[in-house]
Amino acid sequence: MKNTRLKVILLLTIVLLLAIVPLFVLKGAEFGGSDDAGSQVVSEITGTDYEPWFTPVMETWIHGELPGEVESLLFCVQTGIGVGIIAFLMGRFVERTKQEKIHAQSHK
Repeated sequence: MKNTRLKVILLLTIVLLLAIVPLFVLKGAEFGGSDDAGSQVVSEITGTDYEPWFTPVMETWIHGELPGEVESLLFCVQTGIGVGIIAFLMGRFVERTKQEKIHAQSHK
């Protein structure tokens, strides 16, 4: 029991350090999207301005660019759905393992 508690405390400490240390180490760093970085690299390689092949579907529906807050909201909803699916599947696997153990013990 004490060994498990020590592991949990150690892992929580590592997680906190991973979350907090970058805030102090990366002061003044600029974080941009991969789309912007990709278009800049293409422009540098070809020497011309990058033109996307198509516009995002939602931008054609609203005839303009989505506000940053809406993009963040949609990303968070997508993440929540993905986490929900993964958590559901993991719970099913854990429960299946428990039921198989119970079933194996009852047939002995």
